[in-house]
Amino acid sequence: MNSNHKDVLIIGAGLSGINAAYQVQNKCPDHTYLVLEARERMGGTWDLFRYPGIRSDSDMYTLGFPFRPWLEDKVMADGPTILKYIEDTANEFGIDKNILYSHKIVSSSWSSVKQIWTVQVELVKENKIVEMTCNFLIMCSGYYDYDEGYAPKFPNINDFKGKFVHPQKWDEGLDYSDKNIVVIGSGATAITLIPSLAKKAKLVTMLQRSPSYIANIPQIDPAAGKLKKIFSKQVAHHLIRWKNILYSMYIFIFCRVFPNMAKKEILKKIQVTLDATPAQMKHFTPDYNPWSQRLCMVPDNDFFNVLKSKKAVIVTDHIASMTEDGIKLKSGELLKADIIVSATGLKIKFLAGIQISIDDEKINISKTTPYKASMLSGIPNFAMIFGYTNASWTLKCSLATEWIGKVLLHMKKNNLKTVRPEKHPQIKPASLINLSSGYIKRAEHLFPKQGQKQPWKINQNYILDILVYRIRPIRDKGLKFFK
Repeated sequence: MNSNHKDVLIIGAGLSGINAAYQVQNKCPDHTYLVLEARERMGGTWDLFRYPGIRSDSDMYTLGFPFRPWLEDKVMADGPTILKYIEDTANEFGIDKNILYSHKIVSSSWSSVKQIWTVQVELVKENKIVEMTCNFLIMCSGYYDYDEGYAPKFPNINDFKGKFVHPQKWDEGLDYSDKNIVVIGSGATAITLIPSLAKKAKLVTMLQRSPSYIANIPQIDPAAGKLKKIFSKQVAHHLIRWKNILYSMYIFIFCRVFPNMAKKEILKKIQVTLDATPAQMKHFTPDYNPWSQRLCMVPDNDFFNVLKSKKAVIVTDHIASMTEDGIKLKSGELLKADIIVSATGLKIKFLAGIQISIDDEKINISKTTPYKASMLSGIPNFAMIFGYTNASWTLKCSLATEWIGKVLLHMKKNNLKTVRPEKHPQIKPASLINLSSGYIKRAEHLFPKQGQKQPWKINQNYILDILVYRIRPIRDKGLKFFK
């Protein structure tokens, strides 16, 4: 075999990629592997986003790695702290020695004769393409475009004379002191940005077409502090992790089963926190049920506190056009702005946008069906790591990469060369993600389609997934192995 061949290639050095690398070397220590990262640093999302206040939107005890405890006190950590946690983990387990940076995967082709993947890789700094081969390919590249975020075509955008910026490409040298800032959007990014911008800005206005559900979470978990005093770091970590897993599951199920009660409770807490009038509450009352879109979490009421201080305000309206000095709304109101931030969401790029071929035949990923949310029907020796949409991303990634490690070990012990999911022809396709968020709906046609029952159905439930990944046997009717 040539020097460019590895048993396993892992694409992406973010949380999922480091998770996958740990599982491969832990369960299959004699396997050779490399992690290919298109960027110059590891960290994925947490290296890409540099906007003020960037932080996790779920608790770090569940977003962190199960094999390396989260020891910080803060439940929701800022971006630099998360990035350091990822880097320290990779360093502690020697994973950093197996990462190649500025290596961007372009395409991948499977040969049934050779039973290997041939991967076209762009060496970004050298502007050339090289070939690498592997027995098994694991995609940990996330689901959105790292090159650009989603930005609607705002009318007369060129008329605006101020600074226009998207959070995904934040100018770290931007001086926003004593400036009027309009943040377009109502999701997690906008709600994270505004408290930080308000510290220096003259006024921050959140312009939203429709509200999101927002809930407060304590930045320091008192129960976590008590458990850390009683138990060892590892035991305390697992207990806190499970406490948070069960609580988040309870919240999600309660919102889905009793949407009216959940809506009433969420809005009541906001009304009490802000002492808001019925007129003001329209800015916090979505026209959908809780958890039809992702619930936005804020630590220690930071978002609500800047609203109470009058350093930030919310306007619910539609954009008529941009003007030289701001935004004209359909109501006729003019929002003056020195800086406009388009916190309008993500642009989906599934599997890093690569072209996958089998024996020179191009594969349409949208026609495939996920097997255990980790492999794709008809595609051999291939895994895609995809997290939860209703809980911490890493929870499902950890289970999935652990299972992939078990599959690799099973193949090694039984001298098997190929594994391929094969779905039953009677499976009816359904949407991969059951959320009504704009960025999901815009890209729904790109995603694989799930089935109605296991192993083709996507669970959004950690306990059910423990059954899927840890309890059920490796072999079943949907997974075919070949020597």
